[in-house]
Amino acid sequence: MRHILKLLLPAVIPSWRFFDVIAPSPRLQFALLHSATVSSGEKSEWREFRPRPAHLSFLQMLGRMFWNPERNESLFLISCAERILQQPTQHSEDEILKRIIAELKANHAGLTGNATHLQFRLLLVQRQDSRLQQQIVFHSRIQPLSAQEKT
Repeated sequence: MRHILKLLLPAVIPSWRFFDVIAPSPRLQFALLHSATVSSGEKSEWREFRPRPAHLSFLQMLGRMFWNPERNESLFLISCAERILQQPTQHSEDEILKRIIAELKANHAGLTGNATHLQFRLLLVQRQDSRLQQQIVFHSRIQPLSAQEKT
């Protein structure tokens, strides 16, 4: 019985010691491109992917406690981004690209305009004294928007 209580106690009373280090969370930005290559003179307009809303009502917050699949998927994307920072893998990059393309096709079709390709980058935002500093740490490969989703 004592052994069962030792196993059950951490589940009932959680500990916050599972964090190895407290590091900045990567931010995910994407750019819509007009070709498969980026020329040195071309400026890309980088947009934040799924920015957090500036304000939520109490009812919206309450509802999100029980049902928020978009936020769960965003947390998965942040996990993929953290994996890319630790040890870049094709799988993590593919997952992020696939979800950005799906989101653009489903909810932002007018945003793509005449863009044919997509690229994402990862930023680390850190507080340095009283100001925020952004550091670009990763650029993905350039992916055609017409790429078929892998099932």
